Amino acid sequence: MKNIIAIVQRELGMYFVSPVAYVVLTIFLFLSGMFFQTVLSEVMRASMMQAMQGAQMGQGAPPMDVPGIVSRNFLSSMSVILLFMIPMITMALISEEKKRGTIELLLTAPITDAQVILGKFFAAGSFFAIMLLSTWIPMAVLYIFGHPASAPILTAYLGLLLYSLSLVSIGMFISSLTENQIVAGVLSFGTFMLLWLISVMANAAQGSYKAVLSYLSILDHLDDFMKGVLSSSNVIFYVSLAFVGVFLTYRSVDSLRWRG
Repeated sequence: MKNIIAIVQRELGMYFVSPVAYVVLTIFLFLSGMFFQTVLSEVMRASMMQAMQGAQMGQGAPPMDVPGIVSRNFLSSMSVILLFMIPMITMALISEEKKRGTIELLLTAPITDAQVILGKFFAAGSFFAIMLLSTWIPMAVLYIFGHPASAPILTAYLGLLLYSLSLVSIGMFISSLTENQIVAGVLSFGTFMLLWLISVMANAAQGSYKAVLSYLSILDHLDDFMKGVLSSSNVIFYVSLAFVGVFLTYRSVDSLRWRG
């Protein structure tokens, strides 16, 4: 465990020594703030129109859970933003080590390949958790001016965390396949887009084909979390996907030993 923690500290240090971490955080904060402002404006406009229609009909405005609608739509939009941001986090995890030749030092150090992979995975996951916590800056507005239900919001955050960790594991695996971090980033983004398109294909499919595609869709499993529903099947799906990504990365790195 100490070796894994040492790798996590090393990787997080490398993130914040380079400008990459600050660029990623700045872009993410800008995009999340812009999306929050857009969602809030749209919901407030819809609420006002509903109130005006009710007044014209001589009726009171029907109750509208503005904080709940805003939080759900805002956090749902994060799933799309993260498709662009996560490749920037994972692209250099292993590819840069291979390019610099430092991967050999890690593999010959008194630590196992599994500890190296887990350390890098948890480091990327920790950096993502910092990004996710930053979204509480705009979310705090809902608590200052309203009283949103916290349970559905926390469930949505759990879903985003599991969703992103599964993508991090896939991005890390792709990073282990090349020495060029730009290539790793582009391939990761392309892969994430394909996973996202599965959801689109599932909506157009029918019968058993639709059921299979819906289960494989990374976004469909996130929908329940956004609705405040905590399902063990969805948790198992994301944990299993993350495990597969980590395992494939382990096999990829392990192959470097016998390839010389």
